[in-house]
Amino acid sequence: MTTQRQDGTDLSGIHLWLLLWKASRAVEAHSSRSIARFEMGTSDFGVLEALLHKGPLTVKQIGEKVLLTSGSMTTAVDRLERRGLVARCDDPTDRRAKIIRLTDAGQELISRAFAEHRAAMEQAVEGFSEADRAELMPLLRRLGKAAAGNL
Repeated sequence: MTTQRQDGTDLSGIHLWLLLWKASRAVEAHSSRSIARFEMGTSDFGVLEALLHKGPLTVKQIGEKVLLTSGSMTTAVDRLERRGLVARCDDPTDRRAKIIRLTDAGQELISRAFAEHRAAMEQAVEGFSEADRAELMPLLRRLGKAAAGNL
């Protein structure tokens, strides 16, 4: 496969990676600024968002959803618990596990933060039409699967 079009456009894997990397960093920075308004980082936001949309979960289940290690999850839950945003409860089916649930304060904060973050992320992609998004999403999924299967 040739990696350059006749018009000189570089189609190489390394160039594609560089473009994705720069775009990803820009979107991530936009996201982090949006989330920081609520005095939290992306890990804390991810934990609260998972609980908002999935309900009470074990630490392990949350970690799988937000891609955090066990140690990082414990640190995040401790931090959120100190802020009064989550509470640990006994798991009735497993004495070793704890269920994490949102407190009323946590529910109020993440509901508001998620709505505002959704709007901020729409601003980040406002230059993309619905057709652009519909075309981009399956391509990105395909790229992720291809890259994951090649290592």
